[in-house]
Amino acid sequence: MKAKVYVTIKQNVLDPQGNAVQGALHTLGFNEVGKVRIGKYLEIDLDTNDRAQAEEKLKTMCEKLLANTVVEDYRFELEG
Repeated sequence: MKAKVYVTIKQNVLDPQGNAVQGALHTLGFNEVGKVRIGKYLEIDLDTNDRAQAEEKLKTMCEKLLANTVVEDYRFELEG
């Protein structure tokens, strides 16, 4: 199975990197750009056909390593 994992900063947490990108885009003339939020995207191949097991493993991976759940949210999609 292939997992697509999306990690994003929680809405109530400041995103200085996103603010910097927004400012740079405005400097380049893209004034129509509003708020920018920066996140991470990961693709993970899992050697299992058990969807429930894969979901449980992904949840554990995200909470232990891939996302800082204090300031980040995560979600994932499974294919296959």
